[in-house]
Order: sequence, then C-alpha cells, then structure tokens
Amino acid sequence: FGRAFGMHVLVSRANDDGYEHASREELFTRADVLSLHLKLTPETRGSVTAHDLARMKPASLLVNTARAELIAPGALEAALRAGRPGSAAVDVYASEPALTDPLVMMDNVLATPHLGYVERDSYELYFGQAFDAVNAFGSRTESREEPDV
Repeated sequence: FGRAFGMHVLVSRANDDGYEHASREELFTRADVLSLHLKLTPETRGSVTAHDLARMKPASLLVNTARAELIAPGALEAALRAGRPGSAAVDVYASEPALTDPLVMMDNVLATPHLGYVERDSYELYFGQAFDAVNAFGSRTESREEPDV
C-alpha cells in the first residue's frame, strides 16, 4: 500500500525481494511511517521497546493495527510524550474497549476502534461458517421426532 502512495518501502522480513531490506535499527531511525505487521507470539510480545521508539524521528508516524502487546507496556505513550515518534495511529489496545486507554486521549494519536481486520472476504468466511452451523443445528432439531409421552 505504501508504494501506491509513492512511498519508498523498507522491510525487515518479507517473502518478496522487491523491497529494500533494512535492519531493525534502520527501520526505526529511517522510517517516516513505520507500520507494524507482526503476529503476537511469546517472542514478539513487547518486542518494540522504548529504546526502539526513541530512535524514531520527531516527525515520524507509528502505525499499529496488529496487536497492542507488540509494544512494551507504556512505551508508546511515553515515547509520544517525549516526541519520538511525533505521532501514532492505533486501532489495537491492551484492553478493549479502550475508552480509558491514555493513547485515546492524546492529541498526537489517531485512535480508532479495532477495525484493521475488517474486510469483506473475512466477514463472508466468518459469518458464512456461523450461518452454516446455525442452519445445520436447525436441520437436526427439525428432523427429530417428538418423543411419545
């Protein structure tokens, strides 16, 4: 998506060699927009640290639509207050609903409800399976004969 907006794209891990590969340190120091796209695993939990965020440019933007827990607890709020990165866009929170999350109240944060996963094919898959299960259950109960009393 970044390329569609004329961005030069850096990646740390990717299957496509059509991108410039950069070290972790380079990603945090060079990126004007840094977007997290990691699965939450025991190894990735808290993997974005206060030290990483302090390396970012004052005008940079951190985007997290993956998982809040990828960032060390409290690190993003403290980094934003210190001005590195200068702003953030998040739609994932350690606890939802995020009404009391400090990030939601910050002027340099664009906070949206957890919508990053929303797209038509996923909903059709999820709801299609749910409707199939409901219909299958209904068919089983309708086909049962009433017991004689």
